[in-house]
Amino acid sequence: MDEQTPSKTQRKRQMEALQDLGERLVALNKERLAQMDLPDSLRAAVEEARRIRSHGALRRQMQYIGKLMRSVDAEPIRARFAAWDGNSREHAAWLHRLERLREGLVADERAADEVAREFAGADLQRLRSLARSARKEAAEGRPPRSYRALFDALKEIIPPPGAAGAACAEEEPE
Repeated sequence: MDEQTPSKTQRKRQMEALQDLGERLVALNKERLAQMDLPDSLRAAVEEARRIRSHGALRRQMQYIGKLMRSVDAEPIRARFAAWDGNSREHAAWLHRLERLREGLVADERAADEVAREFAGADLQRLRSLARSARKEAAEGRPPRSYRALFDALKEIIPPPGAAGAACAEEEPE
């Protein structure tokens, strides 16, 4: 047997992985599905699977989607799911950067100027106000509402990786 050729078991695992990826596509909402760059035939098959109610017919449709997935480069689809799941390194680095910026804004009033220089669309007054409120809340032992709002404001200013200004569905990490 040729060493380059994957075994039957490996091929079966790969096909099942593609079918599982197809199932995740079927489970997406309309907005997320629209963000996926899929061939027309695969998109139509996914939309058809969403309409099917019969268990047997749905199983066959999922197998068909798995078959269509074999002719598609699945890596961009996996990467998009990883970013949505918050599992990508780039996404984690983005969240850590937002946290560092927030900490800097709360610790030093001049940090807002640096953020404004780096990001032209930043609302300097809002950032300073939220940072002052966050400092006051921490000093008084109140819940960190402004601290969280500051994180959300930074998410609006700094786009997530792989998104051209699109809002990220991820929440602030604990």
